[in-house]
Amino acid sequence: MSQGTSAGKMPAVGPIILLGAPGGGKGTQAKVIVERYHVPQISTGDLLRDHVARGTDLGRQAKAIMESGGLVSDELVCNMVAERLGRPDCARGFILDGFPRTVAQAQWLDGLLAGKLFDNRKMPPIVINIAVDYNELLKRLTGRRSCPTCGRIYNIYFQPPRAADVCDADGAKLITRRDDTEEVISQRLKAYEQQTLPLTDYYRKQGQLHEVNGNQTPDAVTGEMLHVISHGDRL
Repeated sequence: MSQGTSAGKMPAVGPIILLGAPGGGKGTQAKVIVERYHVPQISTGDLLRDHVARGTDLGRQAKAIMESGGLVSDELVCNMVAERLGRPDCARGFILDGFPRTVAQAQWLDGLLAGKLFDNRKMPPIVINIAVDYNELLKRLTGRRSCPTCGRIYNIYFQPPRAADVCDADGAKLITRRDDTEEVISQRLKAYEQQTLPLTDYYRKQGQLHEVNGNQTPDAVTGEMLHVISHGDRL
């Protein structure tokens, strides 16, 4: 049976918003949801690159701002998100990864979704926060090593190479990316926490926030997330 046929017979899941710190596993879990429910994963980074590559009006505006060293405005990002969510493949639902990032963006999104139906049903977002301990995040991120030759990724804590600092496949010396140093990662995690705390509070007050324990194995996290999606308060 083709994916398109399967998707056509599946019920709507509506909007799913994934929150979580860098290294928390959002990307891994989003792929599982995409495969399970046949809905698109939408990230603002991908949208920006797509609009710039296609030379759309929004893309040209964003490119000019980025080339001048500025930050793309909320208005531009929101316009790109609105255009993407209006496409037919979002009619049954979608996963938002990396958006909203602020309470202002969350309020804008609420307004956009207020009149949107999914398979003729009104379905408010399910917001899932993958919560991972700070020390666990540090291990996941600072423990990353990559092979400069074949690109294989290791983690010295969780998936180490057979010989220390040497790629199993080709014997090349593994490297640590500059962005994976503890100093850089600590700054990223602190910035994320400061930015996202008001957002999680916003959704918690609305009764839409579901916390999932991200310290578990990926399969266990998947099980919790699928349970939330299938048995959330709105369904």
